[in-house]
Amino acid sequence: MSDPLKVGAVIITMGTRPDELRALLDSLAKQEGGPVEAVVVGNGSPVPDLPEGVRTVELPENLGIPGGRNVGIEAFGPAGREMDVLLFLDDDGLLAGTDTARLCREAFEADPELGIISFRIADPETGQTARRHVPRLRASDPMHSSRVTTFLGGANAVRTRVFADAGVLPGDFFYAHEETDLAWRALDAGWMIDYRADMVLLHPTTAPSRHAVYHRMVARNRVWLARRNLPAPLVPVYLGVWLLLTLARRPSAPALKAWFGGFKEGWSSPCGPRRPMKWRTVWRLTRLGRPPVI
Repeated sequence: MSDPLKVGAVIITMGTRPDELRALLDSLAKQEGGPVEAVVVGNGSPVPDLPEGVRTVELPENLGIPGGRNVGIEAFGPAGREMDVLLFLDDDGLLAGTDTARLCREAFEADPELGIISFRIADPETGQTARRHVPRLRASDPMHSSRVTTFLGGANAVRTRVFADAGVLPGDFFYAHEETDLAWRALDAGWMIDYRADMVLLHPTTAPSRHAVYHRMVARNRVWLARRNLPAPLVPVYLGVWLLLTLARRPSAPALKAWFGGFKEGWSSPCGPRRPMKWRTVWRLTRLGRPPVI
């Protein structure tokens, strides 16, 4: 009988939610099926007092969400290779059950093509899952598990071989769309992604637009995402669709100004290495219900 998969967890924090962070770590300690070793990254801030045995890294500056998570990955060795699976969890989240790590191990052991699992996010007070937290176009039934084409950044599990094959998160993105960038590269490398409704992270429902940089970075990173990953004929189609969708949502004048500023920045600034996905990956995304034009 083979040894169980080694599971670690990466949590980034700015030190502002010490009680929630400790509760999350307590929920990790209660997981069935073997220990889950945690790394907490202080993203430009000191790490609060934590339980014994939790690894910590304190960064002198805020590297953003993907940059901080990449540091957590490297804390487990190059591309996280000390572990077989890494959980990525928001510091104000809480694992609802004690079986999440066990279910992850079982899923990855049963399906050698499975590279990433996206958890269901539920509000701790209402139990409801927002549509935007279901990573597929058909989001009306959050209780339905399925293959998907992207995942949720603060509630997921990644087989560490994915990082060896597809690379880590794009650190320059800082915030927004870094998960889709990794998801597309993972799919292009042959890995699959599952949304699992039975793996639940409790997390307060908040609006992403609460971040001051939201509109600018969403637009800039959308352009970078296309420039980095899409075959050339699809780049204008993808960005044209998102331009029309943005206008159809009728954002406020300041939000629209910030969005167009980010859109322009996405074209005028370096986006990192360009590795357009194979056309068979385009077809795979299409068969999974989300062609890379939306």
